[in-house]
Amino acid sequence: MANTLNRRLEVTVISGEDLRINGRPIKNNAFVTVKADCGSPWSHDSTKPDDHGESYPYWDEKLHVDLPAGSSHLVVEVIRRSSSAGDRPVGTAWIPVSDFIYTNYPRFLSYRLRDAKGLRNGIINISVRIVSSSCKGSSSCKGCSSSSSPLVPEFGMPEDREKNSGTVTGVPVWYPDRWKT
Repeated sequence: MANTLNRRLEVTVISGEDLRINGRPIKNNAFVTVKADCGSPWSHDSTKPDDHGESYPYWDEKLHVDLPAGSSHLVVEVIRRSSSAGDRPVGTAWIPVSDFIYTNYPRFLSYRLRDAKGLRNGIINISVRIVSSSCKGSSSCKGCSSSSSPLVPEFGMPEDREKNSGTVTGVPVWYPDRWKT
């Protein structure tokens, strides 16, 4: 059996900005679903619908999601619930795991939502924190300990940074095929 490192995330869904359906601001009842890009389709958590925020909803709810080994993104979906049309997707954000996995403290993140056509459709504000890590597999899984603290590598500038030189900066790239359903 292969060793796998699973992480439990605490995602605080804070608010949304300028949410629209077909170019018109939504009225109410928007909620958020958070899940890992791979893993069980039943492994997700959702907020309660916001009744008053209209196109600028405010949730401030903590959700807990399992992030299996091999996951590269956390998927955040904003959905509007209505009695006549049912649940209608507003927008989705694919958050790279690398944006929050290397820290012990909460990361406050804002991401652009994309609708089913790949067009911009508002912003979602969240906070992500690793609550725990667990190692499944053989008993000799490296890096796992019996403590409940998350397994996070230490980052920082090397002591001899003159020899190692420079800082690396990443630029986000958008792939349009990712947003087609």
